[in-house]
Amino acid sequence: MTTAVALPGTLSLGLARGATELREFFRQKENLIFTVSLPAILMLLLGTVYVREPAAAQMFAASMIGAGIISTSFVGLGMSVVADREDGTLKRLRGTPMPFTSYFIGKIVLVFVSSLFEAVLLMIVAVLRFDVELPSTAQKWLTFGWVFTLGVISCSLIGVALSTIAKSTRNAAGVLNLPYIVLQFLSGVFIMQMALPESLRTVGSLFPLKWVCQGFRSVFALNDDYAVMEAAGSWELGKIALVLGAWTIVGLVLVSRTFKWSNTSR
Repeated sequence: MTTAVALPGTLSLGLARGATELREFFRQKENLIFTVSLPAILMLLLGTVYVREPAAAQMFAASMIGAGIISTSFVGLGMSVVADREDGTLKRLRGTPMPFTSYFIGKIVLVFVSSLFEAVLLMIVAVLRFDVELPSTAQKWLTFGWVFTLGVISCSLIGVALSTIAKSTRNAAGVLNLPYIVLQFLSGVFIMQMALPESLRTVGSLFPLKWVCQGFRSVFALNDDYAVMEAAGSWELGKIALVLGAWTIVGLVLVSRTFKWSNTSR
């Protein structure tokens, strides 16, 4: 009589896959150099040129932290999925007992850890180079937490969905970086939204990056008076939660409808 062996659950398989993803990520030095350090380098270069006063430093640092974690989740994860598809990793995983959900749990673990690493690095640069003051209340850190979580999840899902357009890692950088770079200019990262024409503000407001950066600016602002610099004249935290939550749902639908295990099949 044989004894049935229980297979690991979806969550445990996903966490194991996440540990594998993290080992591979941190072993590849180019990932650390280009994916993680690039936003910090941009912060140093642009901040040195444009930041002249403490208030500006606070707002600029907040926006760069938002842009940095979106780079890691949207661009980084999208390119990672394209690479897995191109080198046959996804095809091999499809033939194993690992469920589709476990693969994505593993990717989410990778994105959360690398995005948190990115955010910490940017905060260290902001404090040491621009004398940025970190949030001093639990409420602000709570806001940072839910904006971070919703931003990473929604942008990760959108990145995975958009990755189906790229047939190889060669063109993945263009497919994923083009919208990301454009949206940085439309979302208040490099230019405050109130300085943009209304048509461009409207376009920027349709996508998550604007709301993530605005949420972080509310966290790093020296006081709430700086909310008048936003397009609506307020932080709109409730609207930020609604927009990012809506994009999370949209992302789930897009991934479920567009995800491909290989470039030739669904």
